[in-house]
Amino acid sequence: MALFFDAGWYDERLAERGLSRVVLAAAAAMSEADLALAFKDQRELSVREVSVFAELLGVTPAEAASRAGVRPPPASDSQRIAALEARVAVLEAELARLKG
Repeated sequence: MALFFDAGWYDERLAERGLSRVVLAAAAAMSEADLALAFKDQRELSVREVSVFAELLGVTPAEAASRAGVRPPPASDSQRIAALEARVAVLEAELARLKG
């Protein structure tokens, strides 16, 4: 987990998508001043803000949180179920391979 807000990483992701900090702030319903404080590690982000950042940047909420120096938001029930189903599929495939 990052110990600080990784402004360079966020700026790179924004640039890759042709977006700006203004758009990031607006998407998260933040003022530009509040976003500037977050980028300088002077304001912690909420779970909702991190989730919005992740969606806008096309990364996981855990990645967005890590790069913001905050705890990742909790996974939704559907995310947990999808992750468990994926793990079961991998285990079933391995079991089939071992039996084969």
